[in-house]
Amino acid sequence: MTAGKVYIVDDDPAVRDALQLLLEAEGYVVTSFPSAPAMLLSVGPESAGCIVADVRMPEVSGLDLLVELKNRNLGLPIIIITGHGDVPLAVEAMKRGAVDFLEKPFDDQALFAAVKRALSKHEAVQSRQAEERQMSERLATLTKREREILEMLVDGRSNKVIAHDLGISVRTVEAHRANVMTKMRVKNLAELVRMFLDGRSILAPTRKPAERRARKPGPSGVRRG
Repeated sequence: MTAGKVYIVDDDPAVRDALQLLLEAEGYVVTSFPSAPAMLLSVGPESAGCIVADVRMPEVSGLDLLVELKNRNLGLPIIIITGHGDVPLAVEAMKRGAVDFLEKPFDDQALFAAVKRALSKHEAVQSRQAEERQMSERLATLTKREREILEMLVDGRSNKVIAHDLGISVRTVEAHRANVMTKMRVKNLAELVRMFLDGRSILAPTRKPAERRARKPGPSGVRRG
């Protein structure tokens, strides 16, 4: 049986009941609502699952629901149900962020496939967000110098180049690098770089490269970091 949460939003009780029976028979946990405002009262940022909503509803339409979810920063993916000939509305729904649309009449398998895709997308987004939160928490444990060296390592600079740019010894760079590896919980540089391939924006350089090179070494010729 399939696990997953599905919210049905339709002002037609017959449609709501039929969709709920179908999805529950497939193992989904289903909650149905007669309107978008009623559903919005029951979900929050922590809610998981997907929404199946009719495009034409009184008060708040399926299109308006898409906008409202975005305004409230709710990441639940929406599958829009449209009537025959409502292709322009379906296209508009996709432009506003709907993950899929079903044109009436649709068969059971089309509904199941759409729900499965929507749930998979939401799970992937949630997983990515969890990884980013974890990464941010680890970054927060780094000192200013460790974060600076991390940025340069991800840039592909060697220990020797980093030492030159920062005006410190290679041994000091190695010590900071080891601390970065430990705090970021990675075993090697390749793993560290992969961690930031898609999340580079989390890293913020503490100083611009030109500013780093402008720093002059101390009296001994080597600045300790």
